[in-house]
Amino acid sequence: MSRSIIATDQAPAAIGPYSQAVRAGNTVYFSGQIPLDPATGGLVDGDISVQTRRVFDNLAAVAQAAGGSLAQIVRVGIYVTDLANFAAVNAVMAEYFQQPYPARSTIEVSGLPKAAQVEVDAIMALD
Repeated sequence: MSRSIIATDQAPAAIGPYSQAVRAGNTVYFSGQIPLDPATGGLVDGDISVQTRRVFDNLAAVAQAAGGSLAQIVRVGIYVTDLANFAAVNAVMAEYFQQPYPARSTIEVSGLPKAAQVEVDAIMALD
């Protein structure tokens, strides 16, 4: 099976030796996105809701570059530095996804790159 690298300047460039996403067949595997502004490369200012919106905007841009949309996401992995933000992250996710919702895990971690409060990765199935 061939692999295609997905890249867009509408989402932050990778900050390490990885791709924004990789397509294998009809499946797209997204690298984790943190709340970086694609124009500046800097972390967005704001609370967990602001940061989570930026993350989902970044994921949406990568999904579009891959020929899909958030509606085709089948799994989401969310990593937060404080599970007390669980309800706020849920509320923002509900702004971006409709039923049937993707499968999901939410995991508290001790730290994220650039001191972000949230990181999200995903898997998308294209038709």
